[in-house]
Formats: sequence, structure tokens, C-alpha cells
Amino acid sequence: MIEANASASFCLDLPNTDAALALSGPVGKNLELIEALTGASIVLRGLQLIIGGNNTQLERAASVIELIRPLWTEGQSISAVDINSAIRSLDNGLRQAHSELGEQVLARSKQGKILRPRTLRQKSYVEAMEKHDLTFALGPAGTGKTFLATVLAVRMLTQRKFERLVLTRPAVEAGERLGFLPGDLQQKVDPYLRPLYDALHALLGLEKTTTLLEKGVIEVAPLAYMRGRTLDEAFVILDEAQNTTSAQMRMVLTRLGERSKMVITGDDSQMDLPSGQDSGLVEAVDVLKDIEGVAICRLTSTDIIRHQLVQKVVEAYERRKN
Repeated sequence: MIEANASASFCLDLPNTDAALALSGPVGKNLELIEALTGASIVLRGLQLIIGGNNTQLERAASVIELIRPLWTEGQSISAVDINSAIRSLDNGLRQAHSELGEQVLARSKQGKILRPRTLRQKSYVEAMEKHDLTFALGPAGTGKTFLATVLAVRMLTQRKFERLVLTRPAVEAGERLGFLPGDLQQKVDPYLRPLYDALHALLGLEKTTTLLEKGVIEVAPLAYMRGRTLDEAFVILDEAQNTTSAQMRMVLTRLGERSKMVITGDDSQMDLPSGQDSGLVEAVDVLKDIEGVAICRLTSTDIIRHQLVQKVVEAYERRKN
């Protein structure tokens, strides 16, 4: 409960030390960022948070802290992404929509971390996947396109809404030739599939992931392995789809079987196709944009949830391109 007092400040009593540490951030970095964005002064004394400033500053700082309450009350890590996302929601009059982010818990990682969308576009993306059988997600690296799809897929698999999870991506060469890599074909393509394995390990742990892979409940394979198949009762994720050709995209789209769902992710600003080769992802989004039952979600640099430098790098390249 936040109460005004005579000294023109707000006082907030935090529930425990974990909440205080989560809200403060490493060496108080989170509170410093909120101060910089709102103009308020914030002091943490034990479990009491004191916010000072004029009425506008007080209201703005208090609102940001309330919007990220679901994170710090759970002792969950808070980053600049979460704080900036809350500020943007306030500035755009989307406070209620943002408050619903805290209610949209998808799962817990193997380490106990709560997994949920962290921006409003990510929230819309998750809702689109839940409602549609075919969803396209376009956006720069680090926006959670593949990870959120994998989290939702694992949850639905656990709920027995699907019988299996199929993750695939094109093995497009980017600087190295497959023929020069050691091992058999599977060993040659495994490096291209590593990001998919990493997401599974974060969600399920190595042992459970290995077991489900051995049982065929989860399949991670290069796109070429999808030809000629019908994927019934499956949650299918096609990653790095910007590197598909038109023929490959058409092939994978027609693999969708009964009671199945497909999510196609990609970054149309990072294509590794040969010069002059059109991207199947770009074409598919244009061809299918008006088809009922197809969702197209676009994430931006403001949705990047990796290191804050990643967002700056992406924005710098966008400025140069424009």
C-alpha cells in the first residue's frame, strides 16, 4: 500500500529482503534507472522504499513500481527492459494492459524463474499463438520470438493439447561450409539447431529434454527433414525462417496436419540467402496477410530482452540502413 505523507513523498513497505533486492537491482541500478526516467528521488532503507519529488514525479515513479510489482514481489530478476516497458505503457495510456502482463505466467524455468511476456508486443504475440493455428513472428534478434514459442509449446505439450513438439530451422551456411565441419550429417547440422536445444534445456533441463528427444515426443531437425511428412497433433516451430526459399516455405506450410499449430519466426533484416534469392518468409507474410486464421506479429528493438547493448546495436544498424 502506498501512502502520501507530509514531506511530499511516498513510502512503500516491501514484503521481504528478496523483494527489496529484486526491485533495487544490482548495486541499486534499477532504482537509479527509475529515478532517471521519472525525475523522482528513491531511497531504500531496509524494507522501506521512500520516493520523493513533485506530484508528477511521485505519481510516475510510484506507477512504474506498481506495474513491475508482480516481478519484485516474487523476488524475480528485473531488468531495464521491464522498467522501460512499464514507462512506455504509462506514456501511451496502456497501464491496464501492462498490468495484465503480470498475470500471463507461461511457465517456470528449471531454475524456478517465472517465464512470461515482458512487453506488450510480446503479450500480443503469445495471445496470437494461443488463438491461431498459424502465426508469423518477425523481429530482430533477442525479442523472444523463438523462446516464447518454445515456452508455450512445452506448456501445451505438458497439458496434452499436442502429442509432440517439432522444432526445425534451415541449415543455411553463414561463413562456414557444412562440408568442412567434422562428423556425420546430424553432427554437421547440430550447430544450426543449438539455439533450439538451449531453449529446451532452460525449460526442462538436460535430462528431461534428452528423454523426450529419445522418445520422439520432441523432435529437433533441419528443415530438409520435413519434406514429405504430415505433422498431425503437433506444435511446430520453424525458426530462422528468413533463410527459407519460397519453395521451402511453401513445403513447410503444407506440412501442417490435423489438430496442429505452427509458429514461424524470423528476422527479415538478417538474411543469409545467396544474393538475389528472395526470402520465403517475406513472401509468405505478404501472400498470407489477409488469410483468416493467420496471425502476423511484428516485434521491434524495444522488445529486445537480451543485454541492453543488443537493443542499442540493433537500433544503430537500423539508423544506418535508413
